[in-house]
Amino acid sequence: MKCDKCAEPITPEDAREHGGRTLCEDCYLDVVAIPKTCDPWAVYSAKNTASKDVSLTPPQQRILDLLQAKGPLALEQICSELHLSEEEFRSNFAPLRHMELARACKQEGQVCYTLFNDPTGA
Repeated sequence: MKCDKCAEPITPEDAREHGGRTLCEDCYLDVVAIPKTCDPWAVYSAKNTASKDVSLTPPQQRILDLLQAKGPLALEQICSELHLSEEEFRSNFAPLRHMELARACKQEGQVCYTLFNDPTGA
């Protein structure tokens, strides 16, 4: 038996069913534990527990650096420039939103991503 997402071999007892697909435990967790960007409790927690010396993962830092240099940018532009999948971008962007370091905005009807305090991203 193989995982329908990553194609890794799995035993029947380790298989998880989701949306008609058979997944390994890692892929199942990736699907059901997607961080939500619009989560008031996560924002509250991030603001009240974060120190001034925020520690970001390398992908999170690369996203912030790109937004600072070229933002606001559409999802496709960010993923293309940073060589991230949409899933990787979304899982790394959510904590940035919770820490109020980055946010989404609409420009000319398109969702773009920018720094949290960027006045050009109305």
